[in-house]
Amino acid sequence: MPGDILKKRKIAVLGSRSVGKSSLIIQFIDNQFVESYYPTIESTFSKSINYKGVEYDCDIIDTAGQDEFTILNQKHAIGIHGFVLVYSVTSRKSFEMVRIIYDKIIEFSGQNTIPCIMVGAKMDLQQRQVAPQEGEELAQSHHAAWIETSAKTNKNVAEVFQLVLGEIEKTTPTSKPVVPPAGAVKCIIM
Repeated sequence: MPGDILKKRKIAVLGSRSVGKSSLIIQFIDNQFVESYYPTIESTFSKSINYKGVEYDCDIIDTAGQDEFTILNQKHAIGIHGFVLVYSVTSRKSFEMVRIIYDKIIEFSGQNTIPCIMVGAKMDLQQRQVAPQEGEELAQSHHAAWIETSAKTNKNVAEVFQLVLGEIEKTTPTSKPVVPPAGAVKCIIM
């Protein structure tokens, strides 16, 4: 039964300072919005997520915010199954930082693309600096999924983690047994 399978996935949530990474995660894990802002010291949350009938045991890593002066830690690129790159729709600078973070992850991982979703946070605020089509275009250019969210109103929060699992599964080889082609001869070495 597919629902009985439990898979372990590590998801890193990255982005500039004050874009709402922790608010997004806390809303997803605890169903609550935290109004006050305290700079995050990295923490990991665990949650079981059902995706297409399969239970995934997910470790969600809430990273401290990145900016042009902090170097992205290599541990945020290696051994991670999927990435949630968050920018605030009210900050052009945070949107540009998503490009830099993506490129750093590619550099560290040695891959051409990564399983990733780009998230425009704080869509409930009026002082928008990044249009939805800009976020969509950036995601398409990096072969990533895209969504806008509001942790405050709980809009599209769970969808972020469904989408990142979908992106991970697109790149994960299937675990089907290897079947030799018809007419192949089995060879037993003693």
